[in-house]
Amino acid sequence: MTNMKDEQSTRDKILYLLKTKGPKMAQELADTLELTSMGARQQLHRLEQEGLVSHYEDNAQRGRPKRFWCTTEKAEQQFPDSHAELAVSLIQSINSAFGENGLDQIIQTREHQMLKLYQQEIDQHNHLENKLKALAKLRRQEGYMAEVKKADDCFYLLENHCPICIAAKHCQNFCRSELEVFQNVLGDKVKVSRTEHIIQGARRCAYKITKNKK
Repeated sequence: MTNMKDEQSTRDKILYLLKTKGPKMAQELADTLELTSMGARQQLHRLEQEGLVSHYEDNAQRGRPKRFWCTTEKAEQQFPDSHAELAVSLIQSINSAFGENGLDQIIQTREHQMLKLYQQEIDQHNHLENKLKALAKLRRQEGYMAEVKKADDCFYLLENHCPICIAAKHCQNFCRSELEVFQNVLGDKVKVSRTEHIIQGARRCAYKITKNKK
């Protein structure tokens, strides 16, 4: 008989995989989690009934359409949100009491604190890849589900979750500030650009890091 704790763990693992790796077919999830095909599909259908996942058909290739599963907006509640409602309330209160200039000062203070913390860790490393891995580790500790991917001539810092997403939707200067922190902490030998943005409807935030040409 299936242990309820194990079932909950499998459910959470499926949500985590779909959140961090993007849409997957049931068989891919089954292979990764060492489940039977039927077991994976049963879990997905339960999650679909709860409104946590949805599916779509890919007709791009010949043969039978492939069904891909992905998380829904409701599923975001299963991941850390850094007290979203409180954050939004504070943003509105600060804006009301001190105006946009007051809110900008709060964001600048946060930016300086982040820069100081990140700099202490990242300055211990000489190579860009190691600096990025240290940055990703810090961001994971803050709930961003960050990872580093290497491409032919650049690196990508991928953040599969944004724990301040709701707050950032109300004040996008948070996103601008974080981009500036990444650029400052990695230095002027590289260029940091955002290529995917959760606020604009993407599944994740992605930052491309390229070395500046001499």
